[in-house]
Amino acid sequence: MSATEVTPAVSNRAGRPRRFNFGRSVPLMLLAPTAIILVGVFGYPLYRMIMLSFQNLTTRDLYTDTAPAWVGFAQYTAILQDRDFWDSLIRTVIFTAATVAVSVVLGLLVAMMLNRVSPWVKILVTTVLMFVWSVPQIVSIQLFSWMTDTNFSVVSWLLSQIPGVHMQGHDWFLNPHEGLAVASFVVIWGALPFLAITLHAGMTMVPRELLEAARMDGASGWRVFRAVTLPIIKPLLVIVTTLSIVWDIQVFNQIWLLRQGAPDQSYWTLSIFVYNRAIANTQYSPASAIGLITVLLMLGVMVFYIRTIFRIGDND
Repeated sequence: MSATEVTPAVSNRAGRPRRFNFGRSVPLMLLAPTAIILVGVFGYPLYRMIMLSFQNLTTRDLYTDTAPAWVGFAQYTAILQDRDFWDSLIRTVIFTAATVAVSVVLGLLVAMMLNRVSPWVKILVTTVLMFVWSVPQIVSIQLFSWMTDTNFSVVSWLLSQIPGVHMQGHDWFLNPHEGLAVASFVVIWGALPFLAITLHAGMTMVPRELLEAARMDGASGWRVFRAVTLPIIKPLLVIVTTLSIVWDIQVFNQIWLLRQGAPDQSYWTLSIFVYNRAIANTQYSPASAIGLITVLLMLGVMVFYIRTIFRIGDND
């Protein structure tokens, strides 16, 4: 076919008027109100935080309603040279990594168990998980605080029943590593129901034909999980892991309340570090800079999360 014969066909196709695709516009129309509300609720505070991070807002400026001095990147330079900031950042990363790893692994194990037990056991365990999920966070924190109390610790009493172990009267918060471990278990306790139920729901979507075919080929239970179940639930596993990272980076209440609202510096994560700078020391501009750095860290995780969502949509 010659080029002269192709040209009219192309020109005719290009000359057709584009039709409005209503089907593709419906999702955008449904999302528009939520997007507008989110921009209104979070957009202005985020804008103010960004502006404050480039200024030096003092208490006098706040009460006299005067414009704070513009200092450019001076706040960021001071923060990046602050040892306390780096200690808090490293502590946050380690705390988040350990908490997310343990909670996701436990959630996956509970989901696998739910996939194997009888229906009535599954209903019972799911009910217990939902009950745990419905308990207010402050109640869970108080429960763990009582279980690790120096004088009435149930955990210390149980450990003391092991021959050769003497834990009676042990102060779990004297060592910050042990104290942060207690806070981590509070976070895991609250996250486990969501992770277990969500991952179990994903496992129910694995075709039984594939599982039976793998077993007939002589594959062990671990081999069936690794070769059949895991690849299918992998997108869901990535999503819940990413969400757990975003949530655990922001942990504040668990540490703050376990330490009766006065955690010493060895317990500071980024959230507590920002709170101490902004509220306790009225250093609003440095706190805004730290907050913006935290937002950027979470934004990096969210970009990975959104890319995963789009990849799942493309594969479907």
